[in-house]
Amino acid sequence: MVKDRPSPGLDKVFQALSHPVRRAMLRRLMAGELNLGELATPFKMSFPAASKHVRVLERARLVRRRITGREHVCRIEPKPLAAVNEWLECYRELWDANFRRLDDLLVEMEAEKPSETIKK
Repeated sequence: MVKDRPSPGLDKVFQALSHPVRRAMLRRLMAGELNLGELATPFKMSFPAASKHVRVLERARLVRRRITGREHVCRIEPKPLAAVNEWLECYRELWDANFRRLDDLLVEMEAEKPSETIKK
């Protein structure tokens, strides 16, 4: 169950996930570590622009960056996504309950429906 307490970490995660480029970067990092150039390539953006997006992901603790010389290598940190999943879980339960009620209603309506006979 989700606890009713302020969660600045969760707020940062949602803020980081609010941009489509950052979501795409996270998806690409699911396959493994990438350097900043590799991460930026599909978006045709400069190193500084990609670095800004990675900084937002780092502040949300979704990405960890390792700098070796001039190379910046990024990897995903899944733990904050688990917190998002936990937060969303109560809404999944709500939707499941609504769909179960809808299924019950449809079964009830189908049972009340007079059988149709084919006239020839």
